Amino acid sequence: MRAHGIGLLSALYFGLTALQPTVAWSQSAAQAPANLDANPIGKVLIVEGVVRVEHPAAILVTANLPGNGEQTKLGDLVYRGDIIQTGPDSKLGVGFTDGSSFSVSANARMELNDFVYDPRGHSNSSLMSLTKGTFTFIAGEVAHTGNMLVKTPVGTMGIRGTAPRVEILNDGSVKFSTLIEQK
Repeated sequence: MRAHGIGLLSALYFGLTALQPTVAWSQSAAQAPANLDANPIGKVLIVEGVVRVEHPAAILVTANLPGNGEQTKLGDLVYRGDIIQTGPDSKLGVGFTDGSSFSVSANARMELNDFVYDPRGHSNSSLMSLTKGTFTFIAGEVAHTGNMLVKTPVGTMGIRGTAPRVEILNDGSVKFSTLIEQK
């Protein structure tokens, strides 16, 4: 399973080259409030089963967003503030503009609370809230040039550059591990 997890995360990581910006992706739109992002922070790279990405602030965003009730598709964009939910027998892989990638299991819920990335900056930040399910991820540049945080029901992790696996059990307990590639 660990080798499979590393393979999936590697595929997500290397699939991100299309997302790598040559200039910083702006984090605000001229007509939007300062706390709302109209520009994408990532992209759906793998989707299986029933997966929904809710865009709670979509009414203010002048972008082509799928409705909150539509099935998520390969290539769909994700935005700061989005809520990702997977159904039974589902999974999702999301790549972010800094090279971070998340693999989300069946019956999972994750909120993309915050994401600021400037490839030339050193004050980058991200905050993802994991409330249900299993998640594996590879930390990208935000972890190296800023502050990458992952919030769970039992605490918040500061990520500096690794490949963690987080499992949130039905009783609310959380299991943490680090993926290690087996040779």
